[in-house]
Amino acid sequence: MVQDQHPRSRPSVVALGGGHGLAVTLQALRQVTDRITAVVGVADDGGSSGRLRRDYGILPPGDLRMAVAALCGNDPASRAWADVLQFRFAQGELDGHAIGNLLMAALWESSADAVAGLDELRALVGSVGRVLP
Repeated sequence: MVQDQHPRSRPSVVALGGGHGLAVTLQALRQVTDRITAVVGVADDGGSSGRLRRDYGILPPGDLRMAVAALCGNDPASRAWADVLQFRFAQGELDGHAIGNLLMAALWESSADAVAGLDELRALVGSVGRVLP
């Protein structure tokens, strides 16, 4: 549906928040427009996000990861990427870490810029819109 409309006829939307609520909202908005900017809160200090925040001094990636995954398209390749981003290890030293969190940490380390890393991740997985911390 989104592709059939002229780009100027689709609304531009900014969504604020974090967690599962924002992710569900972004999935719904994706059905209406691809002109979405998600501004995501970065206060999480538990689980995988908390560990990465403490160990590497980075923004907690969990809510950002969920937003990027929510903005992946409906085609099989995009849905596969969304699933990969959300996958969590269940044992060993990576227990509890989501692949998307680890991927984001790596992109941030290589770019030294959280927004540039998020843009790289978005391009890699083919998500629409933009995710900002």
